[in-house]
Amino acid sequence: MGVTIGLSAMTFDVVTLSRLQFALTIMFHYLFPPLTIGLGILLVVMEGMYLKTKDNLYEAMTKFWTKIFAVNFAMGVATGIVMEFEFGTNWAVYSRFVGDVFGSALAAEGIFAFFLESGFLAVLVFGWDRVSPRMHFFSTCMVALGSIFSSIWIVVANSWQQTPAGFHIVGEGINARAEITNFWAMVFNPSSAHRLGHVLLGAFVLGAFFVLSISAFYILRKKYINFAQRSFAIALVFGTISSCAILISGDFQAKKVAFTQPAKLAAFEGHFVTGTTGTPLYLFGIPDGATRSVNFGVAVPGLLSWLVHGDSQVPVDGLDKVPIDERPPVAISFFSYHLMIIIGMFLIVLSVTALYLLVRKSLFEKRWLMWTFVIAVVGAFLANEVGWVAAEVGRQPWIVYKLLKTTDAVSQSLAAGQVLTSIIMFTIIYLLLFAVWVYVLNSKIQHGPEDISALPTSTSSAGLIETAARLANPAGYSLTTAHDPDSENNNKEKS
Repeated sequence: MGVTIGLSAMTFDVVTLSRLQFALTIMFHYLFPPLTIGLGILLVVMEGMYLKTKDNLYEAMTKFWTKIFAVNFAMGVATGIVMEFEFGTNWAVYSRFVGDVFGSALAAEGIFAFFLESGFLAVLVFGWDRVSPRMHFFSTCMVALGSIFSSIWIVVANSWQQTPAGFHIVGEGINARAEITNFWAMVFNPSSAHRLGHVLLGAFVLGAFFVLSISAFYILRKKYINFAQRSFAIALVFGTISSCAILISGDFQAKKVAFTQPAKLAAFEGHFVTGTTGTPLYLFGIPDGATRSVNFGVAVPGLLSWLVHGDSQVPVDGLDKVPIDERPPVAISFFSYHLMIIIGMFLIVLSVTALYLLVRKSLFEKRWLMWTFVIAVVGAFLANEVGWVAAEVGRQPWIVYKLLKTTDAVSQSLAAGQVLTSIIMFTIIYLLLFAVWVYVLNSKIQHGPEDISALPTSTSSAGLIETAARLANPAGYSLTTAHDPDSENNNKEKS
């Protein structure tokens, strides 16, 4: 089942096209969930500062970033629905194999995460004048917690594909399926905790640099200066901590991969031959499968051995220890992994430098640095994307590690032409959605935060009835108590 494309007579089979389709949809979708996770934590911090200080600037700050959060949340929901259908249309064998495992994890994600997040989102966005400040802050916390819960169950499901545990196989051939024998062993499979920490920290970094980018833009344009500088400072502290923490998280995760998926680590590092002594770590280069070497490579001798084993003389297993038909694509794995690390190190240096200048009270005078932060958010988006590319491509040729190959997981009745048509359709739709996202974001950024002077100087803790009465009657008296209209008229005449 193949389809010929263009004059080059390039033929793509169903498996290749289905992988391209899923890569397109998942990578576009993944622009939004990590951003909402990171922004959710920052909203909690900002609104917490408002409750503590009663400073209306923090209220305006929270309201502005809530609008940005809501746009991204809506995009994440819209783009995520597509993947649910792809599992059935393109990956029927895979869906049957993992259905009993993923069913529990995704059901938990829907019950404990999505409903929690979406239920309190309405209060977060529309409830400023309808609930008490503490109730609104509680809603903000629940939305942030819901987004984190959602990532937990998604990462658990994906990690089970990487390091399956707590199951047994029922049936044979295309009718084989995995059944859970130990739910908690499935949840806490060998890679889930390390991968979850890395994913969340990546989301925190993205959320922080998104706020830093927009705040730096305002500072450069000399607009909303106080608002922008305060937002920048909060996001900078959060981003610096997260950027440094993700480096430590990445080290733990790489060590775990070395023992649970040694072929993946070998592909990440372009490590073809095991050798008899310490294994170098390549800083950059071009892996060449034909010569089993890294061309133009710059490496630190023994560093990979030291990072994995704590001994620079103990060799790390190379791809020569893996059967040829079970080796992952080296080039994509190597470049995506190294690009993620390069961007991560750049963001660490950038954020630490900016934090030092903030302490010295000279940060906002550095226009070149502000411009760097405006652009740096692209790097944060890209690092999250290529990190997932490295993780998923490095698992190949397995869709469920050592249990089900990707080539055996596609739907049996699917035709290549159908998949190609859907890829073209999705590309057009996603380009339009991206244009809408950029347009809406730009309009909100150009509009800016609320006028601080227009906000009330104090915040009432009134309940729903009192709040509704106040909104219904701007004159000021309570609709739930008696009043004298004649007295009010006399007062108006005197004034």
